[in-house]
Amino acid sequence: MSATASGNVAAIDIGTNSVRLLVTDAGGRELVRHMRITRLGQGVDVTGSLHPDAIARTIEVLASYRLELEQHRVERVRATATSAARDAANSADFFSAAEQALGHRPELLPGEEEALLSFRGATSGLSSTVAPGPYLVIDIGGGSTEFVLGERAPEQLISVNMGCVRMAERHFVSDPATPAQLEACFADVRAVLDEVKSSIDIARACTVVGLAGTITTLAALQKGLKRYDPAATHHAWLTREQVERLFTELAGRDVEGRRQLLAEPKRADVIVGGAAVLLTIMRELSIASLLVSEADILDGLAASLR
Repeated sequence: MSATASGNVAAIDIGTNSVRLLVTDAGGRELVRHMRITRLGQGVDVTGSLHPDAIARTIEVLASYRLELEQHRVERVRATATSAARDAANSADFFSAAEQALGHRPELLPGEEEALLSFRGATSGLSSTVAPGPYLVIDIGGGSTEFVLGERAPEQLISVNMGCVRMAERHFVSDPATPAQLEACFADVRAVLDEVKSSIDIARACTVVGLAGTITTLAALQKGLKRYDPAATHHAWLTREQVERLFTELAGRDVEGRRQLLAEPKRADVIVGGAAVLLTIMRELSIASLLVSEADILDGLAASLR
């Protein structure tokens, strides 16, 4: 793609559950932000490989994003793949197909760098008047969750293998999940959090910032939104009591019932897994409330290009 005077940059996050695009101009002004659920991580926790159908869905979206890059005369692109691609034995084959569709070869992003970029994106628009630091940034993805503690820059971080897709596929055999299946999920998350507690000084955090689809979906549900509106959820607050109530309501319904509740119905099959992760985090780390952020790893990726 030839360079132009526009200075536009694009960030593409190829996650376990969704593929997202952000295009900004040279000054950081948002021009385009898209999200498509492709479930690249379908079955990866069990098989260790990317499913051909999941690859095909993701490649189709990347091809459509290439048209956006051309339309907006993007000069610089950074595309990254995270948890599902890290876990899959056949990720190199996916990267080759992705490069052909997008025109740019994605990077395989280590969990630690994913955490750094998430922190950068989430805290870039925060000030002490909005929420005081140090910040604990929690990014719940489809396959992994990142925890990052810091004031102006990350000081402690860890990326762990738990997320909405991984937990839902691993534990929820029936729909809705049985109490025993839900408890097994809680126990799984608690075991992972032992590692988090030994790596992060949670007590230092003055503000907890929550990122990604599980948290923004719950924030939208708490606000009663029928259509997803990031302007309404960005920098909203979620309390542990609210998350407890939302989890109970979602876990008690089957997938069709959950679709009727959600502003993003395509998340209905994994939202209980994600909500279980968030609720257990808030319980085990004694988090009374968190600040919801629509700015995340995409914003960190875009900033790295400017």
